[in-house]
Amino acid sequence: MSGPRHTEIIAEAGVNHNGSLDRALEMVDVAAEAGADTIKFQTFRSEHLVTRAAPKARYQRQTTDGDDTQFEMLRRLELDDSMHRALLARCRERSIKFLSTPFDPRSLRYLAEDLGLPVLKISSGDLTNPMVLLEAGRSGRQVILSTGMATLAEVEAALAVLAFGYTAGREPPSTAAFEAAWVKPEGRAAVTRNVVVLHCTTEYPAPFEDVNLRAMATIAEAFDLRAGYSDHTNGIAVPIAAAALGAAVIEKHFTLDRGLPGPDHAASLEPDELNHMVRAIREVELALGAKEKAPAASELHNIAVARKSLTAAAEIAAGAPFTERNLTVKRPGTGASPMRYWDLLGRASDRAYKTDETIE
Repeated sequence: MSGPRHTEIIAEAGVNHNGSLDRALEMVDVAAEAGADTIKFQTFRSEHLVTRAAPKARYQRQTTDGDDTQFEMLRRLELDDSMHRALLARCRERSIKFLSTPFDPRSLRYLAEDLGLPVLKISSGDLTNPMVLLEAGRSGRQVILSTGMATLAEVEAALAVLAFGYTAGREPPSTAAFEAAWVKPEGRAAVTRNVVVLHCTTEYPAPFEDVNLRAMATIAEAFDLRAGYSDHTNGIAVPIAAAALGAAVIEKHFTLDRGLPGPDHAASLEPDELNHMVRAIREVELALGAKEKAPAASELHNIAVARKSLTAAAEIAAGAPFTERNLTVKRPGTGASPMRYWDLLGRASDRAYKTDETIE
């Protein structure tokens, strides 16, 4: 019997540091103490991410200063090079993996080449951004790809770009070239080897009725790859359910204080909730066990107590036949199995039995 499956738990710090390195470092400590495998931040330069006139999302308008633009909001949340390196060093000290989401090709190259990260996270917003996807594939890094707001066809198109990036060298990119790479065995193998796709509902918080958690299995089956779940619901019930359904990766936002100003705090877990979620997922992993149906070691001692045996309902003389009147079923389960009841009816007893004596 194999050991329990391990679900990669990503504690999503995102921009909940509010631009403060001290707060970001404290978040590393909190995630490590909770037992998360990875903590994830976001890497971007506002001028490469949004136009200066880009509107905020509805949830961002509700949770931040309504007078500033998305550009102005994001500008305050950037992490510079020194902050990235300080966070990477703290992660190494605390034995937790550092991960970040790049939002443009330049930021992606910074994470892959300058910081040497082995894994990159691509956001749902960049699922239809071939520039970022192509750069991710060409980096040769493993990719965790979120799929919020997407159709299955859009997921497949994104995977095709990654397949091309992993296998096509510096051949000219095009839609036709992406599709060709996707149908080649080496392209599919590269994606299967390197990519985990996360089902996601891009709303903050996501309504439970819109989660559609079964889509995680649909993704895994459609593309024959590992699938996981990025959660934006309130509470911890849905990520725990995702673990029970076999998620390879679970990502969940957390914050030091849900009352802090900023776009994502309100839909994030606080430290004690993050602890509870991680502990519950680890318990689910243990409980999933293997597909084999057999008695567990912990229950073997209860077989004799809980099961029943064929028992003498009345005195039975040696050589007398077993009948429906002198044969019954009672605990303990140390004697002949009740499954043999009809086989014994009419047969001669090999010895005498007293009432309530277990049949051997």
